Amino acid sequence: MGHAVGDVLGLAAAVAVSPLPIVAMILILATPRGHLNGLLFALGWVLGLALLGAIMLVIGGAGAASTHKHPATWVGALKLALGVLLVLFGARLWRRRPKDPSKAQLPKWMAAIDRFSPVKILGLGLALSAANAKNAPLTVAAGASISSAGIPVPQQIGTLAIFVVIASLGVLAPLAVYLLMGDRAKSVLGNWRDWAAQHNVAVMAVLFFVIGLKLLGDGVSVIAT
Repeated sequence: MGHAVGDVLGLAAAVAVSPLPIVAMILILATPRGHLNGLLFALGWVLGLALLGAIMLVIGGAGAASTHKHPATWVGALKLALGVLLVLFGARLWRRRPKDPSKAQLPKWMAAIDRFSPVKILGLGLALSAANAKNAPLTVAAGASISSAGIPVPQQIGTLAIFVVIASLGVLAPLAVYLLMGDRAKSVLGNWRDWAAQHNVAVMAVLFFVIGLKLLGDGVSVIAT
């Protein structure tokens, strides 16, 4: 199980460093129902990662992702495809990044986040984890790595749980600060929000590129072996 955890730690860390969901969480905490909405957003986030990862474990089990404790060729091909996708996304984002970070703009839907119903907040958490252009491929890659590690199903589930916990640290950090510090958290969270909003595109571009190259290397290694 240890080697499986090691394989997904980098992917989990890359998911955790997600500026846009972190900004969304901070804005949600500033709504009138900040406590409830923050918990619902966190729940949606965790459920999205867990469900997508679980689906990959099922697919991996049905598709014999591990043969003689070695990843199957299709796992390598999947990682190769995901790596190419992330590298291309990274290059595209880097070209489109604002030259002046202070002029970076957040998505328009964030301006209406204080009017979101609890159901929409829960759905937003699901969408930003399981349907995000960065987080979904990374979670799929993590699920493929776990299912191809040649470990028993209970250990696969345990490894996925570790992945989800680490991948959720970025979103859970503002919630923890809010719950522990109360009104004093406003300035801290405000600084986090401003930094994440200004550097969102650049951070995403670098993460796309670096993790994409890692997946490319992993895919080539599996196919070539």
